[in-house]
Amino acid sequence: MRHINRTRIVLFVVCLVWLTPKRNAGGLVTHSHDHNHDDHAHSHEAGIWGKISHLFHFHGYHDQSQAANDPAMATTQGIRTVWLALFGLVLTTGVQAIVVAISHSTALLADMVHNLGDTVNSIPLLIAFYLARRVATTRYTYGYGKAEDIAGIFVVASLVFSAGYTLYEAISRFLHPEPFSNLGWVAVAAVVGFVGNETIALMQIRVGRQIGSATMVADGLHTRTDGFASLAVLVAVGGAWLGYPIVDPLIGLVIGITIAVIAVDACKMIWYRLMDAVDPSLVAHIHTLVAAVAQVQQVSTVRVRWHGHKLLCELEVTIPPTLTIAQGDAIRTAITATVQQHHPQMASIAIVLISSMA
Repeated sequence: MRHINRTRIVLFVVCLVWLTPKRNAGGLVTHSHDHNHDDHAHSHEAGIWGKISHLFHFHGYHDQSQAANDPAMATTQGIRTVWLALFGLVLTTGVQAIVVAISHSTALLADMVHNLGDTVNSIPLLIAFYLARRVATTRYTYGYGKAEDIAGIFVVASLVFSAGYTLYEAISRFLHPEPFSNLGWVAVAAVVGFVGNETIALMQIRVGRQIGSATMVADGLHTRTDGFASLAVLVAVGGAWLGYPIVDPLIGLVIGITIAVIAVDACKMIWYRLMDAVDPSLVAHIHTLVAAVAQVQQVSTVRVRWHGHKLLCELEVTIPPTLTIAQGDAIRTAITATVQQHHPQMASIAIVLISSMA
């Protein structure tokens, strides 16, 4: 019996080592960035925690640099992505629900609940993208783009619910342990969960950054936590296989805490959007671009805000008093062309020209 346990422990450790990220000669985890940061630069901590923080990095302000050129095309792309994500999440959650019913695994239950939250998130996000297609009216003079940011509230709410329910179930299993069976099926469901969620997350994050949708990026990072929660379930399976069933509720507890931390970060990002916050470097860049336009003497005001996955801008610019109306219009055209060339997601620029003698 001891020989069997030792064999299992060796096999389990070998699997963990195999899953550990490769390191270079200096002992650092090797990885490459899969995205650009046009308007900002920062470094990620080396090692496993650096890798984790990179994977779950909320860009907050910074997603505007990769937004799509055509807002209408971006909306269509967003709708297609949400439908694909919804279909994939339904399949993944269904497989895990069946295995939870026959195995009574707390860790897999936590993972399944998190997946279910992601599935529910897709509905308000889908509604928001369809609303964004509607034209502006005399009541909604800016259109319906803000519906996308409101959908972000549902994303945060589902994260909070997932964290609370997962922690509740983990603590309950500590106090009232239940047998953990069908380890092979649980392992299969965990692998399915990881592959399905990571595939969906990559798609959501990539498209979300391309079209400038903070809510889609938040939902994609939420989905990514589901994928790594599935890998954590494999650790719980390994613990039960080695004769330590207590690992199962422990992993459920870790997953619950992780979801809670992600919820705090997601809340900050959605708060920025609802409060019309943007990256200060974006404002500074627009100021520099406008100041460089011929005949512009001073740029006194630059206001920028997100409206869904589009940007709106207001400028107050001082010009020489000797210019004609036609010359003033030419300056407006030059400013608009310059800003939109560098920031294609800029849907509207309102420019007030002020005479330097006024």
